[in-house]
Amino acid sequence: MAELNFHHLRYFHTVAHEGNLTRAAERLNVSQSAVSTQIRQLEERLGQPLFERRGRSLFLTEAGRIALDHADTIFAAGEELLNTLGERTSGRRQVLRVGSLATLSRNFQIGFLRPLLSRDDVEVVIRSGGLGDLLRNLEAYRLDVVLSNISPPRDAATPWICHAIAEQPVSLIGTPERIGADAAFDDLLAREPLVLPTIESSIRSSIDALFERLHIRPRIAAEVDDMAMIRLLAREGAGLAVVPPIVVKDELETGLLVEVDRFPKLTETFYGVTLSRRFPNPILKQLLTIK
Repeated sequence: MAELNFHHLRYFHTVAHEGNLTRAAERLNVSQSAVSTQIRQLEERLGQPLFERRGRSLFLTEAGRIALDHADTIFAAGEELLNTLGERTSGRRQVLRVGSLATLSRNFQIGFLRPLLSRDDVEVVIRSGGLGDLLRNLEAYRLDVVLSNISPPRDAATPWICHAIAEQPVSLIGTPERIGADAAFDDLLAREPLVLPTIESSIRSSIDALFERLHIRPRIAAEVDDMAMIRLLAREGAGLAVVPPIVVKDELETGLLVEVDRFPKLTETFYGVTLSRRFPNPILKQLLTIK
């Protein structure tokens, strides 16, 4: 079996990072046709297409993303060799690319990633945004996993795999001043202004159904899709928050906020959304196994 041609790999590495044949050829000081030839020979050697062309743009395939990760490691190792012999320090780290719904609880995110945070050999890249953008980046292999409290629809055209990685109870939470002493759960729901998740939330329909059964017309102080904002509003005493306790974990521990009670049979599920991949990120596999 012929060995890997690192000259081909260097050309591929440059094109992948430049995202454009013209810029890559200029950087390498060769013709575009020479670059194309080198990449085609590398694809033949690996037995996998590394790029797909959409219009005038080049996009990495899944195999291309894996090849780029290895190429980055290979050329970083060469740089490390130079640094070592030159008595300069450097280090190589594995990378996990995480997309996180912008409105998701930060405490949940930290809890999920905690097994990696103390590892010197792992770098975690976190990008937040809307679910649609995150899923498009996942499909383009720019992310390894998307963290969400919403399970995206799945069909033949949207082959997401939703791993249920945590299930949290939902509670009524507020400042001690708002809750008072010996207040009944139902009375507080009817009496106090409430900070509720928006109707897009996975738990809102269950909350509304509970109000209907109890014949309660809630006083809504705010409807919020951002867990961090719900936390701030609860701390400010704007109303009693309907929220998973993990969102206000620190405030509950210090007594700044108090948990009145948990809503019966009501939970919020947190998901790790992935794609079925021939070459899954081994760090992610370990993390999902832990969960």
